[in-house]
Amino acid sequence: MADEKDLHARWAVTLLRASSGTPDPAPYAERLLARWAEPQRRYHTTDHLAAVLDHIDVLEEHADDPELVRLAAWFHDAVYAPDRSENEERSARLAERALAEAGLSDGRTAEVARLVRLTVTHDPAEGDHNGEALCDADLAILAAPPDTYAAYAAAVREEYGFVPDEAFRSGRADVLRRLVALPRLFRTPYGAANWEAPARENLATELTLLAP
Repeated sequence: MADEKDLHARWAVTLLRASSGTPDPAPYAERLLARWAEPQRRYHTTDHLAAVLDHIDVLEEHADDPELVRLAAWFHDAVYAPDRSENEERSARLAERALAEAGLSDGRTAEVARLVRLTVTHDPAEGDHNGEALCDADLAILAAPPDTYAAYAAAVREEYGFVPDEAFRSGRADVLRRLVALPRLFRTPYGAANWEAPARENLATELTLLAP
């Protein structure tokens, strides 16, 4: 389980660096962490949040503004209902409201919201270094060791427990095929060198397991 005390501290540091004259960061962290701990979540939990933040630490030299990328990580799945299709949009709107209140400038708030919306496709434009760092960090689970990847896939299935098996297999396979069709899963130099090959192996394995 993710260390909530550590996440509180990481949030406070990030918000302080990204804004000027912020109010007490603790209530923002508490509200966000409460969202990340909602009972319908099995994969999109505080463990996923902590993992994405850890991956951003690895990739931060690639980003133009690592603190904004970290804030986007905090918000990218803040709204998560498996039976809804507009989670990223609702998460972006939450970021717009909360970060404006917390003292971020309009431009920096807009950048965080843009990054959150980018996680719909995980397909940043060439040269979008912030977007590349966030998307690579979010997709890094795809390159995990096979047992960790299998646990991730099982947790996703649990989140969609209300979907019949056949419909889930079909929908999940469609998602994986769209990822496989991307020219590159990872856009940062580190991601391309270290995560691309194992991720494609994991995706191919899961697609085989999903086949009827």
